[in-house]
Amino acid sequence: MKLIYYIILRITLALTFILTVWAIFFYVTMIDEVNDEVDDALEDYSETIIIRALAGEELPSKTNGSNNQYYMMEVSKEYAESREDIQYKDSMVYIEEKEETEPARILTTIFKDDEGRYHELTVSTPSIEKDDLRDAIQVWIIFLYVALLFCIIIISVWVFYRNMRPLYVLLHWLDGYQTGKKNKPLSNETQITEFRKLNEAAIRYVERTEQMFEQQKQFIGNASHEIQTPLAICRNRLEMLMEDDSLSEKQLEELMKTHQTLEYITKLNKSLLLLTKIDNGQFTDTKQLELNGLLKQYLQDYEEVYDYRNIEVTIDEQDIFNVTMNESLAVALLTNLLKNAFVHNIDGGHIRITVTKNSITFRNSGVENPLDKEHIFERFYQGTKKEGSTGLG
Repeated sequence: MKLIYYIILRITLALTFILTVWAIFFYVTMIDEVNDEVDDALEDYSETIIIRALAGEELPSKTNGSNNQYYMMEVSKEYAESREDIQYKDSMVYIEEKEETEPARILTTIFKDDEGRYHELTVSTPSIEKDDLRDAIQVWIIFLYVALLFCIIIISVWVFYRNMRPLYVLLHWLDGYQTGKKNKPLSNETQITEFRKLNEAAIRYVERTEQMFEQQKQFIGNASHEIQTPLAICRNRLEMLMEDDSLSEKQLEELMKTHQTLEYITKLNKSLLLLTKIDNGQFTDTKQLELNGLLKQYLQDYEEVYDYRNIEVTIDEQDIFNVTMNESLAVALLTNLLKNAFVHNIDGGHIRITVTKNSITFRNSGVENPLDKEHIFERFYQGTKKEGSTGLG
């Protein structure tokens, strides 16, 4: 998953949590504030009624047009002492003026008159529809959430790509970088300190890699050249020793095994020398080549060598494959492909070679499992170990 998607996901989760907590807090706070205002009004209204009742004055009309209602009744001393002085609650009450039931805030209080009698006064006033309020808050919270999330995502994406551009430039450069090849220099100017340090670290890394690659390439080339002469001397001396008539059959057999090992080392050394020359760009002479003719020329040699294995070879020439390249490398390429097609095959198998205008395809009845396409072009990779094979072609 890309970094920007992680950021958007986490912003979404964080925003959901924050807005949910905020909505709950906002609802509770608003309801509490509304109740405080209504309770203050109820207290003033009840106080007015109590004062008039104690003074013997006329009480307010129950149908005064304000939707406020009150009920007063005499209660026993025991009942009065068992109740709290003031009680608040939310309930549904019938409004006579509207002839309907509405939610209301109710205050209940008890007072004692001059004669020692206890009275319970209940006053009520219509309040807001809390269910409707809760639903409205939910709708607006969802709308606010979507709007905020959309704005935050747009701003985050814009800020992210604008500020993270140096990182993507560096990643693109690293993806296209090939050790030992001509690469474009990193052009990634930025004022962000962390990205400048990252650029410097990447440049140091590739410079160190290039240096190690050149040292390794030079070492392989030098070692191959130095080994070439001692190998030739060893082979010559070994061949001279094998011509000695005084050797027993067992001694001669051991010398032949040693000679085969030297042949393998010589072959490996030649392959390393060839790779060194290729890496150093020493095959600069190129010309137009017709690979169809080269293929037939060397195919005949390999058919004679591996004739004992009864491998059937067919060539499907759909067109002439012309290519501009070094002739020595072309020969090495074709002979390696032909050799591998024969070596990595089964007795009585087949080889199918298809030549088109732009390609040559080799197919054979090789081993049970195909070669790993992820590693087939790596040096020293061998799908199935064959005697005398170096993994270099």
